[in-house]
Order: sequence, then C-alpha cells, then structure tokens
Amino acid sequence: MIAIVDYGVGNLFSLCSSFAAIGAEAVATSDESVIRSANRIILPGVGAFGDAAEKLRSSGLDRIVIEEANKGKPIMGISLGMQLLFEKSYEDGIHEGLGLIKGSIRPIRDVIPKDLKIPHIGWNALQFTKPSPLFRYVKDGDFVYFVHSYYADGCEDAVIANGEYGAPLTAAVQNGNVFGCQFHPEKSGDVGLSILRAFCDMEVTA
Repeated sequence: MIAIVDYGVGNLFSLCSSFAAIGAEAVATSDESVIRSANRIILPGVGAFGDAAEKLRSSGLDRIVIEEANKGKPIMGISLGMQLLFEKSYEDGIHEGLGLIKGSIRPIRDVIPKDLKIPHIGWNALQFTKPSPLFRYVKDGDFVYFVHSYYADGCEDAVIANGEYGAPLTAAVQNGNVFGCQFHPEKSGDVGLSILRAFCDMEVTA
C-alpha cells in the first residue's frame, strides 16, 4: 500500500486516480500509523515552500517522513513535495526543508533567459544524467509536465534527470531510497504512469 501524505497541500485526487489506473493501492492520509504501515510514501505539494513546510511540521508528519526514509522505505516527493526533501529553500526568505537530499531550492529566474515566462509551465523532455530504477519503464527524451518557478540547486550527486528551459533545470533526484520529481507524473500521461509504476515496483527494505 502507498501512503500519500495529506498535510493540507497537494493534488491528492489526481495522485490517487493515477495509482488506481496502474492497479496500485494508494490512500491519502494524515494518520501516522497508516503512513508507517505503508510500503511506500508519496509526499505531494503545491503552493509556497514556507507555508507547506510549516504545515508539514505542525502536523508532525515531517518527523514521520524522515524516520521512514531513514529506515529505507521508498519515498517520492512530487513538485513542491520534491523541493521539501532538500535542506532549504530561498523562496520568499529562507526556509528549512527535510534535509533528506543535499542542496537548496532557488528561483529559476536567476538562471533562465529573461524572455522566458515564469512559472515554467508545459511539457519538456527528460534528459537522464545517471541510471535510476525510477526510469526503468521510460526512455531518455520522453516528455513530462512541469509547473514551477523554483528549482533544486547544489545537488549534482543526486540528480538523475534534467529538463531544459533556457537552461538545464533539475527534473528528478535520487538519494538511495528517496526520490523526487519536479514534474507531475500524475499529469504526464503514459510516461508519468510508467514512472509511478516503477516506483511501485521498487524493492522495499523497510
């Protein structure tokens, strides 16, 4: 069973529907015991980093996610959920993240050409940087759907794919059993479903 962490921020219905489409059991929950008993965890998120980080901490679910990650359970952050996996964000100030992946979240406006629109919204090709089990069912150059104004920086060792938007931007990361997708698999058609299926097929050691 997959636990989709419900801390008040995230597109939970679309994620539940996507997992149902691939025949996987998933439940959106804020129940600590359910999250601990799950085989895998999804950390979703939309909106501002600071607000989401505060909601995650106030619910106490930040501690649960960190503990389960440290046990070796497969965990995947999606969009803002991926950004929360990092050490800190510079979105409207400085905010602490979960620290499960080294690096920080910074504005894409600092690295892309001035004539490109922000947020970055649309379909972009994945450019693999190293092998990962998350991509076992997709290929380099497959397109996925992005919506973001910030990107992960200083995380070269963890980057498994980039996307091009006037500059290479981090598209996906992995640190052992902890994964993150800046794009939305649940909005990325068959490619996205294949990525979610790969996550479901990963060996569980926790």
